[in-house]
Amino acid sequence: MATDEAAGVGPHLTELKRLVCDSFLIDPDRLDASTPLADVGIDSKKRVQLLATLEIHYDVRIDLEERERMQDLTGVAEVLTEALRGKATSESG
Repeated sequence: MATDEAAGVGPHLTELKRLVCDSFLIDPDRLDASTPLADVGIDSKKRVQLLATLEIHYDVRIDLEERERMQDLTGVAEVLTEALRGKATSESG
């Protein structure tokens, strides 16, 4: 991951970890930024559920295809950061 990308996702990681752990009843000690979501029981179907949770929680729109990038918290944060940027652009324009 490029440094500029890492700077954009960092602020979301803590909140995303809490959201994922609360939504899927995961012990926070089992999950960090690079833990594969599949390792904590979040399969493809649950990533769709996570995507919907993000859309509701952050009031953003995320394409279903983006779930494939959501393999760990860092990937989730990247998808969310892009969705938030898109929301800001559409609201300002």
